[in-house]
Amino acid sequence: MALTGLDIFKLLPKTNCGECGVPTCMAFAMKLAAKNAELAACPYASDEAVDKIGAASKPPIRLVKIGPADHETAVGNETVMFRHEKTFVHPTAIAVAFSDGQSAEELAHQTATVREYCLERVGEQLMIDLVLVENTTGAVEPFVAAVKAVAASSGRGVILKSDNPAALEEALKILEGQRPLIHAATPENADALAALALKYKAPLTARAQTPDALAALTTKLAGLGVQDIVLETPAENPAAAMQYNTILRKAALKTNYEPTGYPVINFVTGQSLPDLVADASTLICKYASILVMDTLACQAILPMMMLRQNIFTDPQKPIQVEPKVYQIGDADENSPVMVTTNFSLTYFIVSGEIENSGVPAHLVIVECEGMSVLTAWAAGKFSGDKIAAFIKASGLESQVKTRKLIIPGYVAQISGELEESLPGWEIAVGPQEASDIASYLKMAVAK
Repeated sequence: MALTGLDIFKLLPKTNCGECGVPTCMAFAMKLAAKNAELAACPYASDEAVDKIGAASKPPIRLVKIGPADHETAVGNETVMFRHEKTFVHPTAIAVAFSDGQSAEELAHQTATVREYCLERVGEQLMIDLVLVENTTGAVEPFVAAVKAVAASSGRGVILKSDNPAALEEALKILEGQRPLIHAATPENADALAALALKYKAPLTARAQTPDALAALTTKLAGLGVQDIVLETPAENPAAAMQYNTILRKAALKTNYEPTGYPVINFVTGQSLPDLVADASTLICKYASILVMDTLACQAILPMMMLRQNIFTDPQKPIQVEPKVYQIGDADENSPVMVTTNFSLTYFIVSGEIENSGVPAHLVIVECEGMSVLTAWAAGKFSGDKIAAFIKASGLESQVKTRKLIIPGYVAQISGELEESLPGWEIAVGPQEASDIASYLKMAVAK
């Protein structure tokens, strides 16, 4: 029987020391009950607590961290099959593959591209997370040289892919302390690669041809002491890959089957860009924890980044921007004043349309818990009195001479309440659609 948060709290030391990373023991108990934390995070847990809570609170899919501390990538720790059940936790890590057969100049150019790639979308910076170096030459020295160059230039966590244990060990030596992911242990080399993973404290990929064989392999690795494992089941096509991913995740979440309770790595390489994007999209939606591609083409990476952001945005916590007064363009004391909510997408669309108009303006962003205009209004978060109180508290009235406030057209009904709450201000009803903001502002300035 599953333990409740209160059951777990009774077994905790109740010191509220915060050393687990959570302010109180009750909050930590709730995280344990939700399987979003491990009891090992509590340094003062009693033997009784370890016996009763340990297995019950263990996340069904282990959290695995890859890369140096200053650019660590976390995967796993998922608790649901579908996002609407609760939320997905750690976004699919996107990795780009390199080969030790590439020239030093080519590696330098491409890894610099990885390091500098950054897409800003609705307030979030989207970047490539990992780099993979494959030992295609089979030799030790070219592999070590490529690993050293790629790791130093990219600044990202590294996946080491080689069938040569000697090459892997030499690469691990130069990346010691940076937690590279070793690829890959198989039923044939499990003992040797487990020894490397333990010696260098690095996570290890377990690779087997079927889910059953993979479960047997992870059981063996766990018995040897390896805790941080990433799963791979090679597939002939994306349909089979999706099926394997689903089997592994369902076994971990629905039946608490520990041998499959680890994050999953998938490869989409050697394909045309349209096929790559289609296959990668499927795997991002269906449980790939790490996705390895062999291209830096923007037309492949951009849609992956945007899809990943959409899938892994917490549906219970919309993306928000800081509530405050934003100056768009060279806004001065005579510039128009507009107001909307702090839902990130709303802010970026509205501010973008104001910029496109060429009319500088003050944009008042009100705290609405990240809700859109109509949703916030329906929830009572975007009412006349709340907007008025926010404007007064912001000090905007002392910064501008204008006393005309433009509100979204969809909430025209709050104009009367807002005029009562903001004496001396004229409330103008703006357009309903953001695409009409530019023409509206130009007309307003012309008047």
